Amino acid sequence: MPPQVSLAPLLARVSQQPERLGKGVRIEQALRLTILHDWLDGSRMPSHRLLCQELKVARDTLAQAMRRLGEEGLIFTGQGQGTWTRRPVTPDPTPADAAPRLSTRAAAILDAPSASAIQSGAFMPGIPDITQFPMAKWRELYASVTVPRNALLLSYSGGGYGPLKRAIRDFLWRWRRLECETDQIIITEGTHNGIELCALALTDVGDRVLMESPCYWGARNVFTAVGARVDQLAWSPEAGHAPGEANAPVRLAYFTGSHHYPLSVPTSRAHRQALCARLAPDFVLEDDYEFTGEDGANLMFDGRSPRHLLVGSFSKLMFPGLRLGYLVAPRSRVAPLNQLRSEVFREGRLLDQAALAQFIAEGELDAWYRRIQRDYLARQQVMHDQLVQVPGVLHVSPPSHSISLCVQFAPEVDDRRVASRLLQSHLITRPLSPACAPDDPRSGLILGIGMLSGNTLASEAVRLRHVLTRCLQRT
Repeated sequence: MPPQVSLAPLLARVSQQPERLGKGVRIEQALRLTILHDWLDGSRMPSHRLLCQELKVARDTLAQAMRRLGEEGLIFTGQGQGTWTRRPVTPDPTPADAAPRLSTRAAAILDAPSASAIQSGAFMPGIPDITQFPMAKWRELYASVTVPRNALLLSYSGGGYGPLKRAIRDFLWRWRRLECETDQIIITEGTHNGIELCALALTDVGDRVLMESPCYWGARNVFTAVGARVDQLAWSPEAGHAPGEANAPVRLAYFTGSHHYPLSVPTSRAHRQALCARLAPDFVLEDDYEFTGEDGANLMFDGRSPRHLLVGSFSKLMFPGLRLGYLVAPRSRVAPLNQLRSEVFREGRLLDQAALAQFIAEGELDAWYRRIQRDYLARQQVMHDQLVQVPGVLHVSPPSHSISLCVQFAPEVDDRRVASRLLQSHLITRPLSPACAPDDPRSGLILGIGMLSGNTLASEAVRLRHVLTRCLQRT
């Protein structure tokens, strides 16, 4: 007999889904998580009639969710015999000791504690609010550029769509007071693509790349993947940067933008200038990872400089699936960077670029961000008020307009274990220590506020406080 399943974990996971999501999405996600984490592989699922009754959902809604789970290979159905769960398994018929190994660089990235297949869930950092985004307007603009006379938009982009580059130039001036020329802007497929392009063009294998600690691990992974030697220097808002090795040349220094990620505090231009004066990197790359529309003066970027570059993305402003960003480069480097991008990555997505250009030009992006900024600040305040009550929390980043916040513990706290215990309660966070250098003992959690709002955020924040309090007491 196949093992029997309990509906209790499924009902619990349904209740934990954000209310703003459609019922079908909530049911599908709850079923997926329950199959992966709660029900045994090969368990017979309850009948559709019983599921509809317990979940209070229409048969068509459940059928759509089950169809998608079937396409993912998480369930299989026997004709007239019911439906069973199936956890995905990747068989490897080759003995482990005989299989060709991964590259050293790939292994270093995949072995890092920050490597994770989980990219959504309560308090997952780095995800904006995608449910309130004006998708109807976006579809309207996308439809307007998808017409027969725009057939050229189906071709390669040749460095980027001109109107979009002009819109980004004006956007950077409005929000950042940054001056650059249109021909300095290269459209990329997100920030990682821009960072990788800079790494390929400006560094060789073994070159020293300087990063802060804690760092944005996604950028560190990119530099590791191209074979750079990554050095991290601890930074804090109070003390600045730790002393660095001055006798080894620095090819490229990478910094997050005006708002530090993952500490979620304003950065310091004076600290970065002092560090660059001491270590004299050939190039300085700033990443507006958490664009907040404030603290623009903290950026070092100068459009006239031959060594300063800026990367940015619309994933945190709009929605992650857009995968469009920009690289602002010195004039002398634009032509080779464009040619290298074309040779290595190709380029396209002109339809997306054209829709985004209109979205910015018509003021929709500015209006959206002014609105969601206020919402993010209110959510941050809710989280801050709850987390400062937790015994064992030393510091909580001050409320801001960003989508992430940082909680710091005493150095002896094992934040990876804390994050793992929170995950058991379906609270998804990231530990801070994997983003730190080996000699930086900081411990804490990185959390996001983009996926929760309103009453759901308030209740989940209280639940997080209680669970985190228990976790720290055990630790």
